[in-house]
Amino acid sequence: MGLAIGVGVLADLIIHDAEGADWMRTSIEGVNQALEANELPQHDEPESFATPLHELCHGCTSFPYSFLHYLRRAYAHMREGQPVPDDNEMRPEHDSVIEDAAMMMDSHLLCHSDAEGHYVPIDFSDVIFDDELVGGMLGSSQALLRELIEVAPHIDVTLEGGRPTPACEAQLRVIEDSGRLWRERLVWYTLFEAATISIEHRTLIVFH
Repeated sequence: MGLAIGVGVLADLIIHDAEGADWMRTSIEGVNQALEANELPQHDEPESFATPLHELCHGCTSFPYSFLHYLRRAYAHMREGQPVPDDNEMRPEHDSVIEDAAMMMDSHLLCHSDAEGHYVPIDFSDVIFDDELVGGMLGSSQALLRELIEVAPHIDVTLEGGRPTPACEAQLRVIEDSGRLWRERLVWYTLFEAATISIEHRTLIVFH
């Protein structure tokens, strides 16, 4: 079992899993209730796309739950002005720097369930906390993307115009289980693709 990250999920479920589509619609209703309570616009999730959005993803779309914490550790250390650890042996979820940074409650990367929940393509600064939401927290795809761009140089991701250079992206598309910061880079590229597709196609990012 691991964390899967999807975009265009409702459209896919409508084709392949009617019961799952009904569950997803209920989840979206919860998202919109939380948005309304925070005086934010409603989200209208598309029910079809000319091209299935998963076909636009070139990187990994699922990985062990623990991998997400490696990227969170990198971001937390960056925020604290500390070097990013590249120790793949130490379990990052035990790193107190992540907890200290998350206590600020303002990071869309850090303040989100690592197993379920959504990011919505609406730009807002504060993470929405609501026990009625799947995962208990709702993030902004735009805010997530800004944080990913911010941490990129600290995990050896070279950007140009807000996205990886062609040479860097070619490396990111090759999944290797070795080398410096490989878990951080794998998760970064998965989330980067999800966030950019989410914003462009006005679709939720779904953790499941």
